[in-house]
Amino acid sequence: MANYLAQFQTIKSACPCMIVAVEDVSDIWPTVKSSFEQRLPFKKACLNNKTRNPVFLENLRAEFVLTTDARLRSRFPQEQYLFWFREPYATLVLATCEDLDEFKNILKPRLKVFAQNDEREWFIVFVSRAHPSNDQATKMAKKVYAKFEADFSSKKRERCCKFDIYGPEPNFWEELEFRIIESVKNTLDRRIQFYEDEIRKLSEQRFMPIWNFCNFFILKESLAFMFEIAQLHEDALREYDELELCYLETVNMGGIYREFGGLDRGDDQAALLNPGKKSLTQIVLDETFREFEFRQYLFACQSKSMLPFCMREVWVITACLALIDATGTKYNGEDEAPEIVKEFYRVQGDLYSLCRTKLLRLAYLIGYGTEIERSPVNSASLSMLPWPRPAVWPSVPDEASSEMLQQESPRARHFGLQRKPLPLEPTVLVREANRRRTSFSVGNASEIFYAGRIDDGLASNESSKQSPADKVQAIMMSRTYSSPGNFDCSIGRRPMRLAEIFVAAEYALKKTISNPDLQKILLSVESFEQKYMELTKGAADSYHHSWWKRYGVVLDGEIAAVCFKRGNFDLAAKSYEKVCALYAGERWEDLLAEVLPNLAECQKSLDDLAGYLTSCVRLLSLDKGLFSAKERQVFQSEVVSHAHSEMAHHVHLDVSSLITFSGNPGPPMALCDGDPGTLSVTVWSGFPDDITLDSISLTLMATYNADEGGKLRNLSATCLKPGRNPITFPLPPQKPGSYVLGVLTGHVGHLTFRSHSFSKGGPADSDDFMSYEKPTRPILKVFKPRPLADLSAAISSALLINETQWVGIIAQPLKYSLKGAVLHIETGPGLMIEESHSIEMESYRNSAQGSTDTANSGDAAKDCSPAANKHFEKLCLVNGKIDFPEWASDVSSILWIPIRAIDDKLARGSSSGGPDRQSVVDRMRTLALKLEFGISKNQIYERQSITLHFSDPFHVTTRIVDQCNDDMLLLQVTLHSQLNATLSVYDVCLDLQAGFIHAGKGNGRPISGSFPLVISPTSKVGLLFRLCSKKRSAEDENKVPPENILNIRYGISGDRTIGAHPPLAMKSNETGDTGRGLSFRSTLILQQPILNPCLAVGFLPLPSDCFRVGQLVTIKWRVERLKDNEEKRVPQNNDEMLYEINVNSDKWMLAGRKRGHVSLAMKQGSRIVISILCMPLVAGYIHPPRLRLPDVNEANISCRPAGCHMVCVLPPAPSSSFCISA
Repeated sequence: MANYLAQFQTIKSACPCMIVAVEDVSDIWPTVKSSFEQRLPFKKACLNNKTRNPVFLENLRAEFVLTTDARLRSRFPQEQYLFWFREPYATLVLATCEDLDEFKNILKPRLKVFAQNDEREWFIVFVSRAHPSNDQATKMAKKVYAKFEADFSSKKRERCCKFDIYGPEPNFWEELEFRIIESVKNTLDRRIQFYEDEIRKLSEQRFMPIWNFCNFFILKESLAFMFEIAQLHEDALREYDELELCYLETVNMGGIYREFGGLDRGDDQAALLNPGKKSLTQIVLDETFREFEFRQYLFACQSKSMLPFCMREVWVITACLALIDATGTKYNGEDEAPEIVKEFYRVQGDLYSLCRTKLLRLAYLIGYGTEIERSPVNSASLSMLPWPRPAVWPSVPDEASSEMLQQESPRARHFGLQRKPLPLEPTVLVREANRRRTSFSVGNASEIFYAGRIDDGLASNESSKQSPADKVQAIMMSRTYSSPGNFDCSIGRRPMRLAEIFVAAEYALKKTISNPDLQKILLSVESFEQKYMELTKGAADSYHHSWWKRYGVVLDGEIAAVCFKRGNFDLAAKSYEKVCALYAGERWEDLLAEVLPNLAECQKSLDDLAGYLTSCVRLLSLDKGLFSAKERQVFQSEVVSHAHSEMAHHVHLDVSSLITFSGNPGPPMALCDGDPGTLSVTVWSGFPDDITLDSISLTLMATYNADEGGKLRNLSATCLKPGRNPITFPLPPQKPGSYVLGVLTGHVGHLTFRSHSFSKGGPADSDDFMSYEKPTRPILKVFKPRPLADLSAAISSALLINETQWVGIIAQPLKYSLKGAVLHIETGPGLMIEESHSIEMESYRNSAQGSTDTANSGDAAKDCSPAANKHFEKLCLVNGKIDFPEWASDVSSILWIPIRAIDDKLARGSSSGGPDRQSVVDRMRTLALKLEFGISKNQIYERQSITLHFSDPFHVTTRIVDQCNDDMLLLQVTLHSQLNATLSVYDVCLDLQAGFIHAGKGNGRPISGSFPLVISPTSKVGLLFRLCSKKRSAEDENKVPPENILNIRYGISGDRTIGAHPPLAMKSNETGDTGRGLSFRSTLILQQPILNPCLAVGFLPLPSDCFRVGQLVTIKWRVERLKDNEEKRVPQNNDEMLYEINVNSDKWMLAGRKRGHVSLAMKQGSRIVISILCMPLVAGYIHPPRLRLPDVNEANISCRPAGCHMVCVLPPAPSSSFCISA
């Protein structure tokens, strides 16, 4: 076993803590490694010591190591048990799977084999990778975990726990730590038992020849080292003590010469704290070790557990000062790694800090308590440090009775703050000192502290009138505190007072301390303060160069307190600022409340107005319980008084911690593009009293671009009350997008403040500050430009021209209010508004709306019928503008405007075979509309024009239906209704032009006289007139019109919601015969009928073979004149005739001209053949080319035969190619 010495020392140095093995069954460890290692070290643990008594530990160190790591590879059984302390103390099995099949077929067999090893302390962590949003995966993970528990856990012991990657349960880490500690505890108990059994076996063989101390050493120190890594230091010390006793017995056995050692190079340097200076194989001697090196080795192992105990103030001070001086002169740190340099400075900072604390304790004992700053760090250090515990406390010497003890008044704090001083003692020193005096009991506090005032009769009254702070201040008396002149010699029969304790301690220390430097330090307050500053600066500088920089900042505050006391405000302010920054960053408000007043006083002394006001704001921002209401009012009065005083420089103050703001709860304010508004913001004030702001501004930031936004201003004076304050800002139009609150700025006198603290909504009745909100909730949404309203014509059918008609304009709000809207109307050419009539406005419901009040589409079918809750109002047109009533703001409405379209042209009729009726475009009129609406008329809907269709009531067509033998013509006149209204014809009269007269005794009326004739919308009626061609006398020729004029007297019956309707002037005076006064005139063109065709066109037969694609084909037509050239109705242009071929270019290709002239004689029976060469492009049944004669009316052409309708075209003939060898 002695052969394992070198391996044992190597393993011991490489095993700093307990190992928790990780069996990664599912390769999931890299994913969860960081989460698990963050839980190390374990905060709380309970392990059994050697006697099986529980020991509670804190910060138990451990390390997670994969089972595949080289440190955990399998060894020989003897080697494994020999170095059992480095084996894992617990095994954590990581497993995961997606479904039950995978668990049953893959995981379960592997885990069963692993669980059969009884020597391991193991438990299973099931890692769930199911996302919370995936319900199916979550349910499956629960089922799989339930199978884990059913197969591997039992009633005696739970061996499973579940870890969710996307958010572990709150108690998972506690359960995991409990499982690990439980496994470690069981493993440690079993290994302790193993080592005890092995050591007992060797101990029984101590006097046998085979005994070897090296074997016993390896087992014994393995057990001690196992206790050490388990932080059971007392058990480790006992093992080292037993090992030392056994070693002494071994080396003192007589009859054997043994080397003492200490002869190697370098043995002159002590190695009391370095057990690894020499390897064990270097100091081994036969079956034991050389005494010199082994004793150093044992001491180094023991000192690691003994160093923190049993220190005394004087010894620690001198030892620390000596160690600091020695290391400071020897160490330069040039060739060391940065980690070593930082660790060196940390240790040096600890030495400075320990020396400083012990020095403060001695200074307090001799009465320098008032010179010690009662800061949190000093209070924490000294209140935890126990008093010296001599067997008998020293008494006041006789030569000290002549000293005059006087009480000093404490220094007043800035702002008049009253604070209970922090304690610097663990218990009341008076009681502790008197308790350790022989045969004396401790009196009450008033007797001890104020016994010197009993001689005057006012002692009890004065004591009762003292404030608690004054009473505590009395406890802080230094060695010069007490009542004057009554320091009598009866001290042996009464308890010592505090001043007497200080004097007794000083005289005792003078006899005890032999170090002249320490005696000089405690000789005067100035010497003590100087040394105190040196130690504090040394500790602060060392911590600044180490890992513990925050400790250095805290000690900078102690340096600042001394500089502040000496009047060096500049250095004090710089140090206080660093300390305040640390306390504020850690949110240690209690500590910040102790330091900030001192910083404020330094800044005020340095005339740093900006810094002073900032400190006042920070004091107001602290928790309300740290200062009284009166003190907080003093802070506010300082800010307000300086804000309204003359300032040399303008001060900008950040009040983000004191004034917060947010939008109102609920959805963000919504505006359309271009709309102004009023934004309401809630501002919380942390000032204790009302404060008046001369002006206040708020910036808005766009979420899509931080550079975009606007600034809202409220220039009126605003009074902020403590707590919640609603404030409104006028909101100008903003660009489309979402906006969040930016920065709140304002002025108080000459002071400019700024707050960028956003708050989130809380209870409506809460006046406390709101916590910061991340991410910031949008306060305003400005929508992108969209249609907000729509103007359209109510009807699309024609209106009656030259008569006053109602034109309906539909105004539709598209999810936007039209409150206060103004409509501008401008008529186009040929259109005028009848201002003598009022404009009517009524509710409108679109048939496509259903129950919705607001139409969203202008294309839906219109229904101008009255709405369910109908509104009606008459409006006036003023300067081309109409003001909308209140009720029309949120509902669709229709305006009826009296309009008259003017057209002075006389309507012209057409013949049945002639050109079409008059173009509709000629009767179109336009109406320009502009709607101004919105909060400040900022929204404008401008429609360039609404097209209105006007029409004559009739369109007249004529046709000569018959030509009698006596030259009398029958003229058919057809009246086509062009309006969506019912027309009634009461009388018709035809005035003929020259060359025509009415036949018989006709007076211009039609043959049929059954009037009135009722014509339905878009229908027609025919009239028949008898005419004859006859020249009139010259006198009659002058009386007839130049054209044929048809005069019609008619009436109209219609609804304005549908189309044309009776004119307004007639409707106002309507009687039983409504609309009889309307008249209509139209010119007529007379044309005799064509009874016989003049030309015949025939399509010649096609070849018998079918056409093929790509094959040229000749198509022929024959044209024959049926009448001679005396026929006047056939166009004559010598013998030239124009022809044209109509063909689909996608299906045919022409090989010739599509248009040309041919010669056809004027003689009856003349013939000509027109042929064209063409090629079909597609296969199938297609239309052939057609012949057209543009100059000949189709009524004069007879098609015999008519020609084929479609022809069959075959695909192209198949073709092939092949190669012939040469």
